[in-house]
Amino acid sequence: MSGVVVHLPRGSGGADGGEPGGDAVTLRLGPGQVARFGRGSATTPVELRLADAAISRLAGEIRATDDHWQLTNHSTTHSYLVENPEGAGEYLRVSPRRVGAPVPFEFSRVVLPTRGELAVSFQVFAPDHVYLDPDAMGAPWGSRTVTAYSLDESATYFLVLVALCEPRLRDQSRVAVPTTPQIVERLRGHVTGGTLTARAISSHIDYLAEEKLRIGVLDALEPGKGDRRNGKREEIVGLALRFGLVREEHLGLLPSLAGGGGRERQRPR
Repeated sequence: MSGVVVHLPRGSGGADGGEPGGDAVTLRLGPGQVARFGRGSATTPVELRLADAAISRLAGEIRATDDHWQLTNHSTTHSYLVENPEGAGEYLRVSPRRVGAPVPFEFSRVVLPTRGELAVSFQVFAPDHVYLDPDAMGAPWGSRTVTAYSLDESATYFLVLVALCEPRLRDQSRVAVPTTPQIVERLRGHVTGGTLTARAISSHIDYLAEEKLRIGVLDALEPGKGDRRNGKREEIVGLALRFGLVREEHLGLLPSLAGGGGRERQRPR
């Protein structure tokens, strides 16, 4: 993915000019582009309007670069937190008046202090973290290559990908790809994935299709497939298995398949 995706959940504010506590907003920023956030006003336009009296009219801005994003805090009194939802409590604090703080996380939640019971937050999906091809390590820099599909096997989206691929990894026949409710149930009991909602699962699937595996790009190159909205999951699973992005050893990331009465379900072959 080149650039940054910023997502403001429904009820947190809305786009500039919308109703307070309005619909969800998703922005895509290319390298060099900026999105401002805050309460906003007629004279202080912002791309993300946050509905809380404790938030400045212009609270800060997000700037996308080629390989990361930066956060500027325009507040003179409040620090902002950037949390890593994948990092078991990992976060960084951006102090007041800090300009262009680089954020190293691939997934981030920006949290602003408020006067209400709940803090206002929005999510930022960073550019792909690029990894060197392990087979090319030690080669001269000019001849090194990077992986075509940059996937973090410790990330929640990868856990969702494994759950999508599991039936076909366990049974080589063309079994149906799991539905969102089935994935929610399959991940129940997982340390991090067990709290995922159906909406969160769908967001991870969209992220995999559009950003990580670039399914839309493949569809555009194949006539007649651009309108196959219902085939997104099949496309994801097919690509992941064909290129070996998800393999049998990854099934160990999922919760145990022990069923009722202690009888274990089908094991991987």
